[in-house]
Amino acid sequence: MALPPGFTPLAEDPVLGPAIVAGLEKVEEELREAIANSDPFADATSRHLMEAGGKRVRPLLVLLASHLGPNPGNDQVRMAAVVVELTHLATLYHDDVMDSAPVRRGAPTAHEVWGNSVAVLTGDLIFARASSLVSLLGAEALGIQARTFERLVMGQLQETMGPADGEDPLAHYLSVIAGKTGSLIAASGQLGALFGGADPQTVKIMVDYGEKVGVAFQLADDVIDVAGLQDKSGKTPGTDLREGVPTLPVLLLRRNAAAGDAEAAAVLELVDSDLTSDEALAAAVAAVRGNRATAEAWEVARQWAADAVAALAPMPDSVIKSSLAAFAEAVVEREA
Repeated sequence: MALPPGFTPLAEDPVLGPAIVAGLEKVEEELREAIANSDPFADATSRHLMEAGGKRVRPLLVLLASHLGPNPGNDQVRMAAVVVELTHLATLYHDDVMDSAPVRRGAPTAHEVWGNSVAVLTGDLIFARASSLVSLLGAEALGIQARTFERLVMGQLQETMGPADGEDPLAHYLSVIAGKTGSLIAASGQLGALFGGADPQTVKIMVDYGEKVGVAFQLADDVIDVAGLQDKSGKTPGTDLREGVPTLPVLLLRRNAAAGDAEAAAVLELVDSDLTSDEALAAAVAAVRGNRATAEAWEVARQWAADAVAALAPMPDSVIKSSLAAFAEAVVEREA
């Protein structure tokens, strides 16, 4: 296993770089052990998404944050890394059912293979495993996990219900992704710093940093949906457009059109049309990709990443601080 692109400060450090890589390899082993089930069918459904791969962003952040304390990469740190990734995997099973997504990580989604009921129950099973593990980490970790899961669910509920009358759709969407994505990445930084033995102020900084990184990560995903390439992301460009998911580029398009931007209004006509056919979807994707709203969306995502880096300012300079800054930038400057 290698570090993701963009982690130059860490990759060049002869001690910390190999330590993080070794930690990620151990977490991967423990993740496979944690998800295993004696029931063959449950084992197959539980392994489905994990074996399709993934960026392991959350475990990586747990390990990085643990190096802010005097006892990095210990057993509790690795267990916390497994917990956050299991929680993330569980939410993916549920999200794919709610979004009727046909593909995840380049593979058919669980509900496409086994049906909605099995997919939902598999998500529940994986979350139960995460809950069992986090209970071994003590009351504070259990509280963090419970509050994080509440925010995950509330974010999904807010997304399902949509903005209230008179509520700014963009502000509503940012609140949704702070709950659905920011909360778990914030918990990753918090748990890593906590079990690495960092001081309370550093743990608090990692919560703020992680939430901002999580929002930046999801906003970048929004743009990649219309600007990315299928062979790199494993997801057909425009999937969110076809499913009518209100993402940042489209929200900015609507705002610009409402302000009198004729070009944005013309693109919206394509976006709001029947996108069932691949030809119609490709035309809508090309139109959104070429509109200034997409460039504006990139800038919003980059600003959130910059705000995450700024949150690290109180920390003394170190390889870990530089690596956390690179982490924030890497979640945005990617193609998949």
